[in-house]
Amino acid sequence: MLIHEDLLFPAEPGTRKIAKALYEQVRTLPVISPHGHTQASWFAKNEPFPDPAKLFVQPDHYVYRMLYSQGVSLEELEIGQTELKDPRKVWRIFASHYYLFRGTPTRIWLDFCFQELFGLEERLSDKNADHYFDIISEKLRTPEFLPRALYERFNLEVLATTDSPLDSLADHEAIRESGWKARVLPTFRPDSVVDPEFDGFAGNIARLGEQTGDDASTWAGYLNALRATRTRFRELGCTATDHGHPTAQTANLSTAEAAELFRRVLTGNAAPAQQELFRAQMLTEMARMSLDDGLVMQIHPGSVRNHNRKVFERYGRDIGADIPSPTNYVDALRPLLDQFGNESSLTIILFTLDESTYSRELAPLAGHYPCLRLGPSWWFHDSPEGMMRFREYVTETAGFYNTVGFNDDTRAFLSIPARHDMARRMDCGYLAKLVSDHRLVEDEAVELACDLAYGLVKQAYRL
Repeated sequence: MLIHEDLLFPAEPGTRKIAKALYEQVRTLPVISPHGHTQASWFAKNEPFPDPAKLFVQPDHYVYRMLYSQGVSLEELEIGQTELKDPRKVWRIFASHYYLFRGTPTRIWLDFCFQELFGLEERLSDKNADHYFDIISEKLRTPEFLPRALYERFNLEVLATTDSPLDSLADHEAIRESGWKARVLPTFRPDSVVDPEFDGFAGNIARLGEQTGDDASTWAGYLNALRATRTRFRELGCTATDHGHPTAQTANLSTAEAAELFRRVLTGNAAPAQQELFRAQMLTEMARMSLDDGLVMQIHPGSVRNHNRKVFERYGRDIGADIPSPTNYVDALRPLLDQFGNESSLTIILFTLDESTYSRELAPLAGHYPCLRLGPSWWFHDSPEGMMRFREYVTETAGFYNTVGFNDDTRAFLSIPARHDMARRMDCGYLAKLVSDHRLVEDEAVELACDLAYGLVKQAYRL
């Protein structure tokens, strides 16, 4: 077996027994995936996934960034190609380097998929690469492995995609019109029209205005276009926005100051500091809109994106070259919190790639301001160790109920059950230790385990 039944549970027998009992309470709960990067088109068209390489290697930057770090070129992996010329060759490269993932969460996710979905129990290597490829390819051609069937097999209750304001959302409309009862919902990700450094920023804003019929060349018209687009998203079930800014900086400019700043960034005459100020102002504007329309706001700062300039120039954005950076929250969020921090009807979920902020900044902030909640350990830290550090550092100040459960934040659809299973095992292990230390009684731990796996995320994201 690739996955041991006691995977990730505490080694001490008594604590492990408690963890396993807790896990049995949450193991089969429905999965809510409120933030991710799967494609609505998969479920609108419901066509077979093409091949194992296209499914496991090409969409998953966790996979190919590791291979790239060991000298495997992105050309060899056919990254960026719409259709793979030789998917079996790509798969063989992946298989021959599978040992690189030893000890990583990626290895656990992949082994879980191979075993639980495809019945493969021998560890992937160059020796069995073709056998893996053939078995997976054969199953992908069956009705049981169509996207909608997998959605239901995964016991998904909600799956949220991440979508640009410029997206027509035609695939989401097609899903709804098909009569399929699943909840595949869009998430409003406005980076392309609020970040002056985004490629084609001015043209993007012009398109936004064309879509809504507003004069987006003016500050008032621009804000109206954003409001109208949020309404369009809400009509298709959207409950959340997402903001991937370099920092958590916010601002509170006057209308006149904001209008002048908008003019500068739109005409390309803004200095870097002014571009950052505009992003900061837009986080505050988005919070104001969320207070009006009820959309939950997610802030994902602290990633230096596209760090590898040559890779960015050759392949574009989001090709595994993003690097965490130090992030300030206490000072950065203060202008926004001065305006809206005491609004209990507003929900802002904070994420970080800077773990040093957990106990120093994030937990105290979320432990005080009614509008703030803490997102789970994210991206580089959605690992067993990262999940444990998160619980240990934030629980003492923010408790459990100022956190929002788990989200998988993945492009790799088949890894969703594995990621949620890992989070459930780790939370059950953490709660079991509290029971062993007599800091919780077991009935409290059962209630908490269910809340962390299901209840909190449903409540936080208004699902």
